[in-house]
Amino acid sequence: MKIGKIDLGERPLLLAPMEDVTDAGFRLLCHRMGAAMVYSEFVASDALVRSVKRSFEKLKISDDERPTAIQIYGKNPDAMAEAAKIVEEVAHPDVLDMNFGCPVKRVAGKGAGAGLLQNVPLMLEITRCVVDAVKIPVTAKTRLGWDSEHEIIVDLAEQLQDCGIQALTIHGRTRAQMYKGDADWSLIGEVKRNPRMHIPIIGNGDICTGEEARRAFEDYGVDAVMVGRATFGQPWIFKEMVDTVHSGEHLLEHALESDYAPLSADWKLDVLKEQVRQSIARIDEYRGILHVRRHLAASPIFKGIPNFRDTRIAILRATTQDELFDLMEQVRPLVRRYDGKRPEDMKVEVDE
Repeated sequence: MKIGKIDLGERPLLLAPMEDVTDAGFRLLCHRMGAAMVYSEFVASDALVRSVKRSFEKLKISDDERPTAIQIYGKNPDAMAEAAKIVEEVAHPDVLDMNFGCPVKRVAGKGAGAGLLQNVPLMLEITRCVVDAVKIPVTAKTRLGWDSEHEIIVDLAEQLQDCGIQALTIHGRTRAQMYKGDADWSLIGEVKRNPRMHIPIIGNGDICTGEEARRAFEDYGVDAVMVGRATFGQPWIFKEMVDTVHSGEHLLEHALESDYAPLSADWKLDVLKEQVRQSIARIDEYRGILHVRRHLAASPIFKGIPNFRDTRIAILRATTQDELFDLMEQVRPLVRRYDGKRPEDMKVEVDE
């Protein structure tokens, strides 16, 4: 699969853009685990035009994580075009992506993100302006429609393609659904089967295992699969998915220093520790740990350990690297013991 001249290989797995999640350290880890391309946190076009410092910090890309896409959002065509130029000049990303799918109120409620699904002419005007403003490939990410009564994606995909985008990511829900219910991939498949479509179609929504990723490729014919919330607390999910999709083993080069075998419980714990180190190095000790707490709270390696509540709270309250790592080392034997246990198996052990 290619986006412009960028070759992502066959059946690539991509890291979705997620606010407060896909920072530079996490992107690098996911890339090393097998993500073919990674996306930045979304950046407000207005903030870039106004030179807001925090927004410019989101534009920092390391060569080791490439290929990287930076995603911008907004509802003003001129501001979006100007922001696109700033991104191209400052960050030099491989791809510029436009966010037409964020459903949260502070974005969609103001007419940006998924809010543009209610104003397609404006969405198309923005797209034409951004495509004309930069030389790098421009892509878009959106949803099926505003609600179940307005699932417009089949026609919208053609319109966006005609405006010059070079790939389209579709999340299999409407804005009204937010993240509830199940993602509907049938319309994503319909877009892909449309003989007028010639740009790559990237499917997104509810892909949590390698088998689900494999079925998405086989059942719906998408060119790539984008993985979002399933990566929380487990960047190694990309290795698991790549191994399954390609029926082989993705070789981990320079992923991290660990004495343990990849995908073992001990190795996964070391991955989380590496994520903490990178977050601290990027920000500072206190804020770096604060930033990574979302991943520690969500990580499946701690799920199902009996009588773990107090330890979990202590881990999430730790404020120094030494304190946090000491707690993580204390639970290493438990992580190892309960790795891969089914809930019913764990219940039996607790009862005993």
